[in-house]
Amino acid sequence: MPILAFDASTETCAVALGSAAGWLERQELAGQRHSELLLPMIRALLAEAGLALADLDGIAFGAGPGSFTGLRIACGVAQGLALGAQLPLVGVATLEAMAETAHAKHGWTRVVAALDARMQEVYLAAYERDGQRWRAQVEPCVVKPDAASLPEGGGWHGAGNGFAAYPALRKHLPAELDASVLPGAVAIGRLALPRFTAGEGVAARDAAPLYVRHRVALTSAERDAGARL
Repeated sequence: MPILAFDASTETCAVALGSAAGWLERQELAGQRHSELLLPMIRALLAEAGLALADLDGIAFGAGPGSFTGLRIACGVAQGLALGAQLPLVGVATLEAMAETAHAKHGWTRVVAALDARMQEVYLAAYERDGQRWRAQVEPCVVKPDAASLPEGGGWHGAGNGFAAYPALRKHLPAELDASVLPGAVAIGRLALPRFTAGEGVAARDAAPLYVRHRVALTSAERDAGARL
């Protein structure tokens, strides 16, 4: 079951193509250039694999939370490609993908994922691995770092740039952390595969980003103060 997976929720643009047998991956520090880079990266990866969109069984994308612009770009590209090729879509929570990345990198099974949400807030969730799946112990949310609430018990590890941006988060973690962890296209693909197998893919018209924070603009005072969403 070859699928295409990609993410544009952070400053990195990442694309992966593959199945349970293995993955091809490309990623690039994009800044604000996801709209320029994503489609060429997808075309290049398909060409490298010698595949066309019609050869795929589905498309997975990082649904959020993350950059509003990046989430819209990823969802829009996924919808456009899926509509043209009549493929099902699966949107994967970026914070869960970070837990998957941390597990692949460190073997962690209890992960608190935190992304810098700007405006002195973090996107945060806590996941515990149950067999081959993750169970959310704290659902994706946006919170002030000093108000973060985590599950009780030990063995929790931190993943994501939220811990680098807001050191106050570290006091909640008794174990290690890795602030370099990103969602990753391969992690999104791995999480999407069993969902495609279970028939959980949706039509292009039904795919949607997971914003968590439902604000898409700053006030004039916030812009004057240099705040960023």
